[in-house]
Amino acid sequence: MAKLTIDDISDLRAYERERAGFRAHIIDLKKRRRVHVGQVITLVFENQEMARVEKLISDEAIAGELRAYNPLIPEPGSLSATLFIELTSDAELREWLPRLIGIEFTAELRVLGADATTVVRCTPDEEHEKLLTSDEITSSVHYVRWDLTPEQVAAFATADTVRLAFDHPEYRHGIDLTADTRAELLADLRG
Repeated sequence: MAKLTIDDISDLRAYERERAGFRAHIIDLKKRRRVHVGQVITLVFENQEMARVEKLISDEAIAGELRAYNPLIPEPGSLSATLFIELTSDAELREWLPRLIGIEFTAELRVLGADATTVVRCTPDEEHEKLLTSDEITSSVHYVRWDLTPEQVAAFATADTVRLAFDHPEYRHGIDLTADTRAELLADLRG
């Protein structure tokens, strides 16, 4: 999938003219690309449209956002997601963030076919991971990716079920991806 450039970003006036239609499109897209797993984790699978920048005026500001978001745009054979630990109270933060240290290493795609099950474990974004140095608490936001071989992409395309799951000692939850979400992700995998 192509990375974004400054030329891909609408200026503020052009964006305002197309905002209603663009916003409706993004809301619909996010429904298919947002996956809730268990009680506190949501993953949003990123792509070029999801990473577009809104309401930045200067080329420098846009360039900064592109440096941040372009690494989230997956290459063919890869999926990229933002992992959110969704907590709304101080008590929840104090309870969950220490328990979920290392969660960003445990997200798996389980591709279940008639003949075999393939498990592809995620890899945290290296740059973001450098910022997470605490052994006592995890961040509430992580950037992760899955790199699939051509054979794994083919298995994903024909699988009976694709399950997104966490294999963490404190968080063992999973969910089967819907047909719409699988179609979105397969398009990313195929480029």
